[in-house]
Amino acid sequence: MNRIVLLLLLLLGAGLVQAENPEVLIKTTMGDIVLELDQTRAPVTVGNFLSYVEDGSYVNTVFHRVIPGFMIQGGGHLADMTEVSERAEIRNEADNGLRNLTGTIAMARMDIIDSAGRQFFINVNDNAFLDHSPQSCSREDEAAEQAALERGLRKPRTCKSFGYAVFGRVIRGMDVVHKIEVVETGVNGSHMDVPVEPVTITAVELIKP
Repeated sequence: MNRIVLLLLLLLGAGLVQAENPEVLIKTTMGDIVLELDQTRAPVTVGNFLSYVEDGSYVNTVFHRVIPGFMIQGGGHLADMTEVSERAEIRNEADNGLRNLTGTIAMARMDIIDSAGRQFFINVNDNAFLDHSPQSCSREDEAAEQAALERGLRKPRTCKSFGYAVFGRVIRGMDVVHKIEVVETGVNGSHMDVPVEPVTITAVELIKP
């Protein structure tokens, strides 16, 4: 048997050769964006994101929050700002070692650590303040704070945000991301930083499983 083939078989058997990361194409009314997803370090988040890709429910949603020098956020609202339903919230994987660097994609969430659903954002800057750190609150800190609040006790939080889970990066189409970043925005109902002309996701496809 060819030595190279034999070596590859041995490495696969030892778990040293990993499958390639999935790639996803997001088509928008301003151009195409291609993502590479890190299923090794963010398996829960990638699985959740791909479930929305596969059922087509990102189609016709918009980038509803755009802040120059920060990020573009989408996946959860239609053009009229109707919120799209989502499945169960997922475990926050912000402690996976991935950082919120320019061009990375991460999950949006509420204040609660494990509250991400379907909305995501693409960083257009290095946003270190969104990263998990040794000073981040733990789930135990969060539970203790909630218990204190329920007893009517309030005290200043001494720990920092758990962080926002990065699960991939843009590998093509950052020019499109930057075009979206600088569109004119305004207020729409209770929502700020909403593009005046909707930036709509017209299709999302898994192009490399």
